[in-house]
Amino acid sequence: MSQYILALDQGTTSSRAILFDDQGQPVAQEQQEFRQIFPSPGHVEHDPKEIWESQLTVARSVLANSQTDADNIAAIGITNQRETIVLWERETGKTIGNAIVWQSRISNHICDRLKAEGLEQTIREKTGLVLDPYFSGTKLTWLLENDSELKSRASRGEILCGTIDSYLIWKLTGGKSHVTDVSNASRTLLFDIHTQEWCDELLKIFGVPRAMLPEVVDSSGVVAHTDPEIFGKSIPIAGVAGDQQAATFGQICFEPGMAKNTYGTGCFMLMNIGNKPRVSENGLLTTIGWRINGETVYCLEGSIFIAGAAIQWLRDGLEIISSADQTEQLATSVSDTGGVYFVPAFVGLGAPYWDAEARGLMIGLTRGTTRAHIVRAALESIAYQTYDVLDAMKRDSGINLAELRVDGGATANDFLMQYQADILQTAVHRPVIQETTALGAAYLAGLGVGVWESQAEIAKKWTLDKEFNPQIDLAESQGHLTDWHRAIERSQGWQK
Repeated sequence: MSQYILALDQGTTSSRAILFDDQGQPVAQEQQEFRQIFPSPGHVEHDPKEIWESQLTVARSVLANSQTDADNIAAIGITNQRETIVLWERETGKTIGNAIVWQSRISNHICDRLKAEGLEQTIREKTGLVLDPYFSGTKLTWLLENDSELKSRASRGEILCGTIDSYLIWKLTGGKSHVTDVSNASRTLLFDIHTQEWCDELLKIFGVPRAMLPEVVDSSGVVAHTDPEIFGKSIPIAGVAGDQQAATFGQICFEPGMAKNTYGTGCFMLMNIGNKPRVSENGLLTTIGWRINGETVYCLEGSIFIAGAAIQWLRDGLEIISSADQTEQLATSVSDTGGVYFVPAFVGLGAPYWDAEARGLMIGLTRGTTRAHIVRAALESIAYQTYDVLDAMKRDSGINLAELRVDGGATANDFLMQYQADILQTAVHRPVIQETTALGAAYLAGLGVGVWESQAEIAKKWTLDKEFNPQIDLAESQGHLTDWHRAIERSQGWQK
């Protein structure tokens, strides 16, 4: 009888469950959106109860609808929105307030304070990260500093914290396992990526009690077992990775120099740099990709905060489209943007700028500007931001990419993929299975329980759907980029 892998893909706007067979093919999937909570400008929260309930609902639904019994699930793989932080009581499992989402800028003043104290370089060297509100550590500091009783309870071990993977594992195991994998730990500002341990010096800087933190485990291998009441039988949890690292694994970027870009709520480009960390000199992050059997792979990463979220804004904020599917037709209905450039810095700029004070702008508007021009400018902004990250990666690594592997919902937009190839002047390869985040979690889990024997076996499963090659010359591409960078300059430092 076939052995299946259940991948739980807990994202920023929805929870998804995908069932993969032992050939790595998706056989069933379910998805459910949940609320986005905006208490104040730049502050984003999620209700952990909604995250758990939506994830549990889709997991059970995918099994029921595919008529698959828990007996046939070899393992569960979990992948998650990364820097989002949750607090809960050890004794009851009750959450403390809402989850603070990775997009939230609520801890910007804490970053400014730590920079003023001269701690930025120490943090960078130990974590490979920049000191930015994006990461979990400063969010945790903000939560603890705003509630003195909470901090004292945390010091006594009564309050636990974790990224979304930790919270889901806690719930799935009925409170028996408090763990996280190295890829998620490496996004907290509290984890030394060289020693691969929680760092006492960093914990002191951020004021975080060690008793709150989960045990750090490998990304592949059995790390916990579900409570039998969840699915009717205990199932091993054997793969865990942050969403972008999971997508990199799912894209088979197993060799140094291979890179992928995921187009989701944000855009995230990762390049495999091998088994030794290298601190970026060009505004990128150094992060742990995965650890398997104690062997660690490191990546350079560029994080773009707003990509698909800009299209959501066109739909829900401006209400000039009714669905994302309309954007390709609108973009191709005009020959260009009519000189319009759109910088979607709604929550600041990520790599390589790291400007938390930047804000979004649209420039070049005339009386002739239509919604088609604005939609096209929004799509082009995704391609431009990706160029900025890849250019930084080239300078850090000395590698000129022969191809960029792409995945995520927006890759279905052929206009965007073609424009991406034009701007990068590099081939863009879209795989048959585009939901590579869930696929990577499934691969890690299947590898962890022996469904697949090796990464070499998994690598043979990657297949190309479509290749996009540049159709404009370098001079034209550079001309667009020059104007894009002029627009970027105008958006920076707006909040100061």
